[in-house]
Amino acid sequence: MGLLDNMKARLGPAKEKVSDLAQQHGGKIQHGLDKAAKTADARTKGKYSDKIQKGTGRAKNAMDRLAHKDDPGPDTGGTTPPAGPPPAH
Repeated sequence: MGLLDNMKARLGPAKEKVSDLAQQHGGKIQHGLDKAAKTADARTKGKYSDKIQKGTGRAKNAMDRLAHKDDPGPDTGGTTPPAGPPPAH
């Protein structure tokens, strides 16, 4: 077993634990991100509002992906759409 395989095997349970915690406490995490963004924006007097909002959005998206890692999205249903009729000549 290589070093990378060994690390993946050891980090697997930790990743599952973090995902479970993100699912359980998603609302609190989102609230904390909003509160931190508001505080940072106030301290910088709005100078970096766009960057703060962009970073907050990315953090929320990452947290959502982590929390819902087992939920397939609408585009990842795993089925291939039926083929249409053959083109008419």
